[in-house]
Amino acid sequence: MLKTPAYAAQSAQSPLAPFTIERREPGPQDVLIDILYCGVCHSDIHQVRDEWGGAVFPMVPGHEIIGSVAQVGSAVTKWRLGDTVGIGCFVDSCRECEACHAGEEQFCEKGTSFTYNSREQDGKTPTYGGYSTRITVDESYVLRIPSGIPLDRAAPLLCAGITTYSPLRHYGVRAGDQVAVVGLGGLGHMGVKLAKAMGAQVTVLSHSPNKRDDALNLGADAFVATRDAAAFTEYAGRFHFILDTVSALHDYNAYLNLLRRDGTMVLVGMPEPTLLAAAPLIMRRRRLAGSLIGGIRETQEMLDFCAEHDVAADVEVIPIEQINAAYERMLRSDVKYRFVIDIQRL
Repeated sequence: MLKTPAYAAQSAQSPLAPFTIERREPGPQDVLIDILYCGVCHSDIHQVRDEWGGAVFPMVPGHEIIGSVAQVGSAVTKWRLGDTVGIGCFVDSCRECEACHAGEEQFCEKGTSFTYNSREQDGKTPTYGGYSTRITVDESYVLRIPSGIPLDRAAPLLCAGITTYSPLRHYGVRAGDQVAVVGLGGLGHMGVKLAKAMGAQVTVLSHSPNKRDDALNLGADAFVATRDAAAFTEYAGRFHFILDTVSALHDYNAYLNLLRRDGTMVLVGMPEPTLLAAAPLIMRRRRLAGSLIGGIRETQEMLDFCAEHDVAADVEVIPIEQINAAYERMLRSDVKYRFVIDIQRL
């Protein structure tokens, strides 16, 4: 086993602090990766604080990992020493179910092995994430980082990027479509960039009027302050597609009424349960759907798309010693738009 420096939470009440974990020696199909950068996702906070239940402690968060291949197993064919690679939100799956065969490993019917706060496919061994100096992963769950994307700005693509890219692609957003992005945080800012790169006309819907300039600077064509209830009348029936990134409680029914006939609203945030009325769906044959990250194939497609269209996350790079303060800033929405840890300094 490889003793590996990391930062971990020992309980839902404890701050993240230095910790040593053990990584497995690479097997025949494995790749050992020296971690360079790791993005900080809002879900890291939810899981470290056990807000979703079932937390596995000690917990080493981090599922937006950029690194360099340091060692390859004897049977590895996809990777070479020194390759720049990424690890996203999961590190394994059963490889046998319908979802896995379809390249949708995130929906593995036997249980995806997520990058942290999860279990390996043996159902026993805990997984530890990217707030650490290295990680060992089966070669099939490793992603190629195209040249041209700054590595610190590439890290959030492995969660925020694919979380917003997948529904845009799955529901067929096309050039000229009217697309609304609800919320302008870590997810929302990527939604704006990706939808715009696909040729859509993009409107940001935000409760915070002071985000107007930021939205337009990110490439949005328009901004609507939803704190003004009149906006929901003015923009009724406007959009082909709404990407809802907000994890705070809000009224889905109001936003559904902004869709055209046959329009689709996709949820990628995870707020508390709320009441949903049938009428906004029925009256114009609208759809309300959800989406969860993307499979390996689609995530690689997203990375290649971002390289081709010069899309990357807006980040603030921090040393890992600032991670607890960064969590508090995230809760105040005091980051534009994603923290990224420089793991090389750990």
